[in-house]
Amino acid sequence: MGRRRGLSPEDKALWQRVASGLRPLHPGPASAEAPAQRASPADAPPLLPRPPSAPLATPPLAAPRRPAPGTARPSTAVTVTPAAAISEPLRMDHRLHGRMVRGKLQPEARLDLHGMTLVEAHAALSAFILAASRRGLRLVLVITGKGRGGGRPDDSPLPRRTGALRHEVPHWLRSAPLRGHVLNTHTAHRSHGGDGALYVYLRKPG
Repeated sequence: MGRRRGLSPEDKALWQRVASGLRPLHPGPASAEAPAQRASPADAPPLLPRPPSAPLATPPLAAPRRPAPGTARPSTAVTVTPAAAISEPLRMDHRLHGRMVRGKLQPEARLDLHGMTLVEAHAALSAFILAASRRGLRLVLVITGKGRGGGRPDDSPLPRRTGALRHEVPHWLRSAPLRGHVLNTHTAHRSHGGDGALYVYLRKPG
């Protein structure tokens, strides 16, 4: 038998290149895979922004209820202040005032303002009181009505209030130029018209 020939340097170099790329089928403890590396903060996935929370639902405002057809609407009428409810100091004799309130005194003249507008009634009242004062009268009666309707509307574009005369006449009597002639006023006795009329007691002409 002939001698076995060894590997040439070229064959050895080629074998080293091939052997370096080989992996063992059953790796031992030394060749076991290295434990997984801990993830660094830089390797962590970026935090996604939290979606905005949905706004709280606001309940819709309830629409005002309309009255059913045929239902009466609440009244918006203005309450008229009766003449007797307007307080004023008593300037006349107490006993005489008591007789007047009980209807024991007979008015010496009367003025009926029914059917007049406020402008007409104011002018008529002023002329009546001034004339009665010049004549020396003491007790006169002014009829305003109870404010339950009637009367002609004013030329003013503003609505005319029911019972406006009953409300305004006491204020006119306490305003210039009539207040200097009027001593006291009071709601008339029922025999002279009750709530629809007003006693006007005048001062002595001086």
